[in-house]
Amino acid sequence: MDSGADRRWMRRALELARRGRLGTSPNPMVGAVVLDREGELAGEGWHALWGGPHAEVVALEAAGGRARGGTLYVTLEPCDHHGKTPPCTEAILAAGIRRVVIACPDPNPVAAGGAARLEGAGVEVALGVERDAAEALNRRWLLWARDGRPWVTLKAAVSLDGRIATRTGESRWITGEAARRRSLELREAHDAILVGVGTVLADDPQLTRRSGMNPNPRFFRVVLDSRLRTPPDAALLAWRPEEVVLLHTPEAPATRRRRLKAVGARLLEVEADGGGRVAVPAALRALAAVPVVSLLVEGGSGVHGAFVDAGLCDEAVFFVAPLLIGGREAPCAVGGEGVGRLADALRLEIESVTPVGGDLEIRAGTLVRHDVHGTG
Repeated sequence: MDSGADRRWMRRALELARRGRLGTSPNPMVGAVVLDREGELAGEGWHALWGGPHAEVVALEAAGGRARGGTLYVTLEPCDHHGKTPPCTEAILAAGIRRVVIACPDPNPVAAGGAARLEGAGVEVALGVERDAAEALNRRWLLWARDGRPWVTLKAAVSLDGRIATRTGESRWITGEAARRRSLELREAHDAILVGVGTVLADDPQLTRRSGMNPNPRFFRVVLDSRLRTPPDAALLAWRPEEVVLLHTPEAPATRRRRLKAVGARLLEVEADGGGRVAVPAALRALAAVPVVSLLVEGGSGVHGAFVDAGLCDEAVFFVAPLLIGGREAPCAVGGEGVGRLADALRLEIESVTPVGGDLEIRAGTLVRHDVHGTG
């Protein structure tokens, strides 16, 4: 088949993969298309839910006997290991597929090797068709698989002058109802939400998903809590406490550890930074092992500042209200140490600016910084 046709069918597979945007994590989004031996569409599929069948299996089942002698287009290298489901390579070989076209190789050493297995069995394999688009689609998952940490999204509601509260601490509500609804939808698209213990003590939040958009109930609520000051009767521990992750340092008292473990919280000890707080890089490594692929940081000024100071912000989503709050003591969206020179600032690339009610949603990401091909 000519390369133009390969690209067209792979773009269709990518369209299908996007349908799994909610529900597949910590697995990647994957789409697949099967053509019969005559080059006609025989079956389609996508990975819809973590723990459910993979895209290749869904597409092959849809194609049935027409798959024999045909071509499979898939956006990620088929897995060659037993996980929650059997290896996709076995299903491909059993279906009698003659040719497999793959957009992106799998960087996960546990699941990789599918292309080599298929070639060894006599299947023709083409790799790299629409690779850039496939890697952009799964940029969060690829960062986790390659760098061993979650994708980090900083979220804040701010005034035009960058304040998240008045000098007296009043912050409800800077943005309007439509922006607040949109903000809650961000939780649906992430594996976990993170706040500092100060937010827990001041607001006693539940930190749950509320929009009902994501069919996968798996959602971790994470607190940076160096000395485990989270109360055992905190609201977030009243529901599914096993999905509450408290990140603490070795200095956390043993009595507090016992009390919080007794109510079902998951405690992860990580190293401290120079100020005795949880070190952000260590926290992300610990969360990656949970696994958390994407992390929504809804902390205050200090928490956001810690991530930016560490250079660990992949995306920022700010909801900007047309307010001028002012005041030298009014907290800004990002605190921390900051930089002394503009050249050292964490520069983001604007991805979108969207009106939401009377406010603006601004998304910016570090797309230029990330080497999606892993070449250096």
